[in-house]
This record gives sequence, C-alpha cells and structure tokens, in this order.
Amino acid sequence: MNIAAERVEAARRDRILVIDDDPGFSEVVQLLLAGEGYRTQMTGTVHDALRAIHAGAADLVITDLKLPDATGLDAIRSLRDIDRELPIILMTSYSSVESAVEALRNGAVDYIIKPFDNDDFLHAVARALNERRIRRENALLKRSLRKAYADHRIIGESAGIKRVHELVRKVAPSDANVLIWGESGTGKELVARSIHRASARAEGPFVAINCGAIPSELLESELFGHAKGAFTGATHATEGLIREAHGGTLFLDEISELAPALQVKLLRVLQEREVRPVGGKHVFNVDMRFLAATNRDLEELVAGGFREDLFYRLNVIGIHVPALRERGKDVRLLADYFVEVYGRKLGKKIRGIGADLAAFLERHPWPGNVRELENLIERAVILAEADTLTCAELSDTLSAAGGRRGTPSALDRPLSVEEYIRETVGRYQDRYSETELARILGIGRKALWTRRRQWGLLRGGRPTRRG
Repeated sequence: MNIAAERVEAARRDRILVIDDDPGFSEVVQLLLAGEGYRTQMTGTVHDALRAIHAGAADLVITDLKLPDATGLDAIRSLRDIDRELPIILMTSYSSVESAVEALRNGAVDYIIKPFDNDDFLHAVARALNERRIRRENALLKRSLRKAYADHRIIGESAGIKRVHELVRKVAPSDANVLIWGESGTGKELVARSIHRASARAEGPFVAINCGAIPSELLESELFGHAKGAFTGATHATEGLIREAHGGTLFLDEISELAPALQVKLLRVLQEREVRPVGGKHVFNVDMRFLAATNRDLEELVAGGFREDLFYRLNVIGIHVPALRERGKDVRLLADYFVEVYGRKLGKKIRGIGADLAAFLERHPWPGNVRELENLIERAVILAEADTLTCAELSDTLSAAGGRRGTPSALDRPLSVEEYIRETVGRYQDRYSETELARILGIGRKALWTRRRQWGLLRGGRPTRRG
C-alpha cells in the first residue's frame, strides 16, 4: 500500500463531529470531509453535540462560534470536561478573532476564519487528527518502552509450552475473553501480548494494568476514568484505561486482587460494553478484548470470594502457563536466550554457560520461575569478566539460593520449592529484610509473605525485618 493509500485508509477510520446550525454551510463541510474519506456527523446545537459524544467517541470536533443554545467557547469547555485529549477546531468570522484566541486558551487546537479556503480547511483537519494520533502513539510507546526487555518471545519445547503455543494460535483470531493462570513469574503477560499480536486488534493498543499493585480507591479511577471534580484533586476529566484500550486489548493482571465493588463494575463493562467514569453522569461505548491473569488456582479463585459470574465471563478460554520446574530442558533454552539478549544489550561477548552454573540451573527449583531465571542471567552477564558464565560471578547470590552447604554444586539432590524457601528464610531472615529475601528467592514480597504464613515460617507471629 503506497503512502497516499495509507492516508486514505487512516482517514476512513477518523470520526469527525461538526457543530453548526447553518444547513447550507453544514452540507458543504460534510461534502468536503466525505470527499476525503472521513466519517462525519452533523449537529446544530451544543446540547445535541454532547449527546453525540456520549453515545459514541469522536476523533475531532469542529464547532462554529455562534450557536443557538450556547457559544463555541461553551462547547469547547464542555467537551474538554468529557475528554481532555479530544482535539477541537473553532470556526469564526474576521470580526471575532479575539474569540479564537480565547478558544486556544480554553483548549482548542486550531481556529479557522470563515469563509475559508477548502484546502486550508482540510489541511487544518488533517493536522489536528495527525497530532492526536502522534500523542496516542507516544503514550503507547512510553508504556511499551517500560516493557522493552520483558516482552520476549515464548521460548521452550516442553509439552506444556507447546500446549500454550497451540492455544494462543487458536484463540488469537477470535474476540473471546481469555483467563491466563500460572505461578508468579511464569510469563502470563507474555502470553497475553502474544495473543494480542496475533489477533485482528494487533494494530490497536495493548493496555496492561496490575490490579494488585494499585490501591482499590485509585484503581477505580485508573480503570474507569473520572469526571472533573469527582474527588479532591480531580482537576480535569480522564478517560481511564478501559477507554484507552478502545479498539485493542485490555490485560488485567492479578485479577483476583480486584475489590468486590470493582468486580461488579467490570462485569457491567463486559456485559454492556459501556463504561461510566467515576463521578460521571454519562456512559461511553467501548470496544476491546479482555484478557486477564491470576496466579491462583481457578477453583480457589471462586471459593475465595471472587464473583462466579465475572469468573465465567473472563474464563471463556483458560490457558495454563506451567511452572519452570515442570519444563525440563526449557530452563537451559531460556538461559541461553537470556545470555544472548543481555549480552547484546550490555555489549558483552558471552560464549555460553559453564558446567557448574549449568548444573545449578538444572537442580534449582525456580520458585520465581522465568522471572527469577532472567534476573539471574542478567546479573551474571553484568558481573562476568570472562566470556563464559560461571558460579564464581554469582557466589553471593547462589550461596543464598543454594541451600544446605552454601554452594549450588554442594547439593546432593534438587530441592522442592517449599524446601528451598524454608531453608533460605531460616538461614537468612535475620540478615535480610522481607524485600531482600523476596529478591533472593526471585518472587514478589506478597508471594513470600503468603508462603511464610501458609507454612508457619513466622517468628513471634510475624516476619522479622519487613522491608
């Protein structure tokens, strides 16, 4: 497809709302925009325009200054309260240029003086839409950059991983909701991104949020958006991540941590495909695919109080990501892959992994799964002074992880995950904080706390030195 064709194709996806009460002039504007492939909607009042915006999103609003029920400046202020990122162009006459300046101060992106040259008008429209696209792409790019070195391919040849690949291939073309489950660090978000990339929504946004990382009172606003003045500090309206994912995929990690009240609101979004911002009076139509993940057993999820109706809505397709200790030779395949990735990233020529480190990789129970392995290899590459990675560069880390006699090579058999955590906690809890222990184990602090409580590893009824 050539550049001109790409522009036409992009224009066909752009929706423009025009507010003008002159039928003859409105017809001319509509013909101009339709000739460029834009989808247009015409309204004659600010009231009708606001109703149209609430009924369905627009990519650009063009408003006249003088309208029957309000002014174009009133329209700009009202529209900005609904969607702060919505570009607005004001049309005015020569006698009202001062109003155009006021419009720019209130958030309009441009103004056009009537009567206008058709080419100048279309150029202003294209510029406003292009700037909106650039802002959205930049926001998505910033989010993607934070994942730049975590968004790897799904590596592995074990039966469990082959099953994951097969399910991704089958479910990606559909719009079915998918629930991905597995232990922390197994790569659930990687599976979600693979589904998105292989779907018809691949060109749309992939928006991910960890439901367990944000307090519920903030998570509601983060997900659903909020109206201006909805709470202290809400100085402007926000659209929220659900609306940001419009046309793409929304990934809800640690869905089991979602508060009951938010589960009810999310269920409504899944059923009605519409969202009401916090403190807002209007609902907005949304179109995205939902993917969710949990590190808890599926039956335990519902038995623990998670809404059964929401569970079944999300779990149209379930994908289990196996723990690394269940994946056999995948450990070495992943280790070699991470050596290549971090060697290239850090500008080091690493030929491979030495026999002693390879033996440790094979015997280690990997409670932190792929995330723990990746962190270990990254540290090894950073500390390496030779072209082969050995246990020598990681002596402090591996002595903490090795268990009984302080070195990985001293182990006479592989430890189970529970044995490994018990020994590490018992040996190092007086030296390290809770956060430092979790880092050694390659798991989250919350996951460590849960296991300590479950296995009776608390001292004096509570962990020592919580970091």
